[in-house]
Amino acid sequence: MRPERGGDWLSDFEAGPRLLTLAALAGAIGVLATLAALALVRMIGLVSGLVWFGHVAWRLPDMARAPRGVWMVAVPALGGLAVGLMARFGTDKIRGHGIPEAIEAILIGQSRIGAKVAVLKPIASAIAIGTGGPFGAEGPIVMTGGALGSLLAQTFHLSASERKTLLVAGAAAGMTAIFATPVAALLLAVEVLLFEWRPRSLVPVACACLVAIGLRPWVMGGETLFTYAGGAGPGAVALAPALALGVVAGGLACGLTWLLYRLEDGFAHLILPWMWWPALGGLVVGLGGLLAPRTLGVGYDLISALLSGHVAAAQVATWLAVKSGIWLVALASGTSGGVLAPLLILGGALGHLAGGFLPGLPGFWALLGMAALLGGALRAPLMAIVFALEISGASGALPALLAAVGGAYTVTVLGLRRSILTEKIARRGRHVVCEMTADPYALTRVGEIMTAAGAPVAATPFVRPEARVRDAMEAMLRAEARVLRVAEAETGPTLGLLTRDAVLAVHESVLRSERVRERGRGTGTGTGTGTGTGDGWLGREDSNLRMAESKSAALPLGDAPKAVAGSDNATRAVGP
Repeated sequence: MRPERGGDWLSDFEAGPRLLTLAALAGAIGVLATLAALALVRMIGLVSGLVWFGHVAWRLPDMARAPRGVWMVAVPALGGLAVGLMARFGTDKIRGHGIPEAIEAILIGQSRIGAKVAVLKPIASAIAIGTGGPFGAEGPIVMTGGALGSLLAQTFHLSASERKTLLVAGAAAGMTAIFATPVAALLLAVEVLLFEWRPRSLVPVACACLVAIGLRPWVMGGETLFTYAGGAGPGAVALAPALALGVVAGGLACGLTWLLYRLEDGFAHLILPWMWWPALGGLVVGLGGLLAPRTLGVGYDLISALLSGHVAAAQVATWLAVKSGIWLVALASGTSGGVLAPLLILGGALGHLAGGFLPGLPGFWALLGMAALLGGALRAPLMAIVFALEISGASGALPALLAAVGGAYTVTVLGLRRSILTEKIARRGRHVVCEMTADPYALTRVGEIMTAAGAPVAATPFVRPEARVRDAMEAMLRAEARVLRVAEAETGPTLGLLTRDAVLAVHESVLRSERVRERGRGTGTGTGTGTGTGDGWLGREDSNLRMAESKSAALPLGDAPKAVAGSDNATRAVGP
């Protein structure tokens, strides 16, 4: 006898034929993003050739051959001045890392990015990097590819969620075109940009990455960007040192993030208008170039040198010191740059230096250091591990990579409230929650929380008892109703009623059970100063609703929150 089942019409995922349309559009965006990546790299080569060597060139130059002297100090400053003028009289959205601006567009701007950004961002980045800015091309192309995806979505009048998918598809395709790491780009999209793991977004982004990696040999050239010569490592004996290296890299990530935003605060206190700050940062970059000219520009040759292991320790230490200094100052000044390539260089230098005292080849430890610093600073551990595998092909290094990245990730999660990316967004008044958790509204059925049917409600919309509570919420919003009738069919008998209070109680019960378990383990729930949850303290007035809801659920049953703390930590009563 077949067991009775309910909800056969439900599926594991929310996906329909429109997914194929989005995938096709994402494929087109993959083409556009790859061409944009080529244009950006060629523009960087053109600017570099003209300002450093006095001739037209389309390939990235060897900055070790750049002439030293006053010109080396002046060129980055002039490039910063040009970027400042473009930001002042074009659009200030070309300033910054690239990835935080993409996150902000997704969370706040309904995934709308203007045409000005798509045009001016690569030009400004080419000028900044070509004149010596210590950034890679991948940060700017993330923003440029995202802008192309957003513009295409706006052209076809797609919804906000569909615009987000195509924006992220363009960003991931751009990273794939630069680094030839399609899986890592897909994971970056999931861990940093999408804030979800759903077929409706995952499949189109994957299509864009596949198109980009398929076109890359024809558009960007078939040569490998980096050369790895570190082998698979010494085996299990490397696990403990790898974990220790990851802990050190996590500490370095915390220090770099803290120092970056202290420097940004320092620029904010200058009496000069912000359009002049990139020029001041350029002066520091030029002075650093006098000490180590190879630290200027994209630095991909430095990454290859570190992964090959054939660099003297003194040279690596110089790169680590100079690159970190000029990168932090330039980025804090508000020029157009990025974070991925600099983090790879700094992490690789750290690992290379440690490798001089550890078993195995220096290139192996440089690879671990790159992945650890990248995963810890961006809070994207899966992306960092797969990125290291894709650029090295060293699958035997996977256990050591897991140890190193896991150590760094743990340190940064415990040591920093926000990552190097989300801190910039928080400073603009928006807090980003990066945790992906199961949706209690999708796990609970309407029939589990409905109440007994009372008096008939005229023209009340109906919902099936096996429907998910999240579907019922959407039905309430569409009908602007506070009550839904539960029935097997629209004309069927009423089985019960579903109220808004019952829907909200689902999430509250989940939060309360989580807090009970945490108190049982002896963990706290506070996130700042205050009197605690026992006396009805709800949180700070600049907390997001999820944090306040969490504290409210931790109160004893029947108690209501009574107070919040303002930004000045003064306690104020809840309510109008």
